[in-house]
Amino acid sequence: MFDWLKRGPGRNLRDPLADSTNYLSAYDKEGRLRRAQNVDLKKYRESAAAATNGPRPLSTAEKKAEDAMIAQENADGITDDEKAANALQRAQLRARGSAEEISLPRERSGDLRPYPMNEHFRSQSVLSEELREQIYQQVAVVGLGVDTVASSFGVDMRRVAAVVRLKTIEKQWVGQGKSLAKPYNDAVLAMLPKTEYSPTRVTPHESINDLPVHPRTRNQLFYPTSESRHFTREDAAKAFDPKLLPADKRIPLPVLVKLEKWNLENLPREERQRRLREDDLAERTAQLAKEEKKAAWEARTQRVVPGRRWDFKFQDISAEKVGKDGRGRDAVGYRYGMPHEDRKRGLIKIPTSVE
Repeated sequence: MFDWLKRGPGRNLRDPLADSTNYLSAYDKEGRLRRAQNVDLKKYRESAAAATNGPRPLSTAEKKAEDAMIAQENADGITDDEKAANALQRAQLRARGSAEEISLPRERSGDLRPYPMNEHFRSQSVLSEELREQIYQQVAVVGLGVDTVASSFGVDMRRVAAVVRLKTIEKQWVGQGKSLAKPYNDAVLAMLPKTEYSPTRVTPHESINDLPVHPRTRNQLFYPTSESRHFTREDAAKAFDPKLLPADKRIPLPVLVKLEKWNLENLPREERQRRLREDDLAERTAQLAKEEKKAAWEARTQRVVPGRRWDFKFQDISAEKVGKDGRGRDAVGYRYGMPHEDRKRGLIKIPTSVE
């Protein structure tokens, strides 16, 4: 046991590596890191310790780049909160600059096994603090949509919404003077693989555009068609069900199709982001106009009678809207549906025409 603690993998638990999971599966029997056989770990520990002491002085090239970044932000007209967040992000990246000079290789699949005897369990990556803060800034401060931010950072929309809610609560607690368990948070993040934020490169955190299998598409189907016909995904959807949308319109993030088209056109990242923001603004404007139109229609056609516990809404209904078969979509009770007439007597159940 003492030999394992002094000269084996146990010695790494006394002084764990920074930015590494430090799982036992990542070390061999002699305590050497499997993925970094050619890296001087002693120098890496020294550079990582220097990075934690604070940011190093800026070089001439870094000073020019910082001034150019500030000038660009002033030209873009962003708010002071965004400028402060961007400055903090650049300072944190520079603080890790000395450690990145002697960087460790990325963890392999075998290095992410916290239980050495379990070959099937792998630790999943979590969002870093910088990435969470950037997601919150884009949604809460800049005002971008959740789907736009999810496609920009490669994070699922549900996770983006959860990050925004939790960061909002965290900032409320800070404003109220409540204490946060930051040491515990930092200790847990140090033990898990993280998806870091990079201003120039997007690292997808997870699969964000998975398409669930629709129940209508589970049936085996033989659909005869002409060889000269251009059979598209919309035609395939209509073959399964007349109301079924194609896959391009059922995916969670249709904006990714636009991003891929712009990428194939070799558009720069700044141009793609600008077009994405314009489309997001147009979509939010259209949604707001739709909600205002609906509110105006309700105010014009409905009477609201306030009650003690609920407000009752009354709307004039005409019996002529039921249609010829009594199932008009504007009729009373349409929302509650109507039972199928498959087994009702006296109805013609066979096709009367062939189209």
